[in-house]
Amino acid sequence: METSVPAGLRIGALSKRAGVSEHVLRAWETRYGLLSPTRSAGGYRLYSESDVRRVQRMRTFLAQGLSASEAARAVLAERATAAADPVAVRKAESGGAASLRSALDELDERAAHRVLDELFGSLTIEAVIRDVLIPYLHELGDRWGRGEVTVGQEHFASNLIRSRLAGLAPGWGGGQGPRALLACPPGELHDIALLSFGLILRRSGWRVIYLGADSPMADVEHAAGVLGPELVMLSASDSIRFDSVRTQLVRLAQNTSLALAGPGASAELATAVGAQYVEADPVTAAEEWSDR
Repeated sequence: METSVPAGLRIGALSKRAGVSEHVLRAWETRYGLLSPTRSAGGYRLYSESDVRRVQRMRTFLAQGLSASEAARAVLAERATAAADPVAVRKAESGGAASLRSALDELDERAAHRVLDELFGSLTIEAVIRDVLIPYLHELGDRWGRGEVTVGQEHFASNLIRSRLAGLAPGWGGGQGPRALLACPPGELHDIALLSFGLILRRSGWRVIYLGADSPMADVEHAAGVLGPELVMLSASDSIRFDSVRTQLVRLAQNTSLALAGPGASAELATAVGAQYVEADPVTAAEEWSDR
């Protein structure tokens, strides 16, 4: 069976197209979040035409005398401004969401990646996650509960979206920013919201240590003790996941800045264990945390 992958350029091709060395491109991607590559089935980074345009704009700003960090901020600000037109945003979001739903319902991997390419090319990563992907996943869960989609369709959609988001997060732990340790408690397999939180946090300069789904609490406590992160975030979709590790949560909160998120968290639980409660969607929560 043929395995479809997101269309795109390898970094060598991007280097030739944009006239910038691979070493510099990697530095701009890691330090400034200038590029938004996806991943091929073989694990290679793939870059879009939007990435080519951002590199070209970066060169233009550098030629005008801006520093690399100033130029990168200017390029990203242009992208945010372009995506801030309410009419264009609504059109892209509504059309993209409908097309994505259709492709995923039909188990059409190639079409789904094509829709995501278009969304990430026309909107900010924050807008795609907050206004398209998270609402889609909530709707998908509701549809599954009503028996309107199969388990296979739900798994296909979730795995494709998760792999796409994971491909946007190279070099999670690099840089000099504050550290965040992210994990789901034992038994919790839904980590897309947590992955989204980490992705946006990373784009704000944080270093992310991502343990992911179904993480033993002993491992979380050990990592927190060794790394001394400024934030430990645990996310769960069901309160039973937190209730089963309440003793460990209390201990963790005594030694680090602990936050609880997801439908399984509550203000009452957070208060009881000495943690902070995160009620906002993952993108908004990450933005708010970065502004502290």
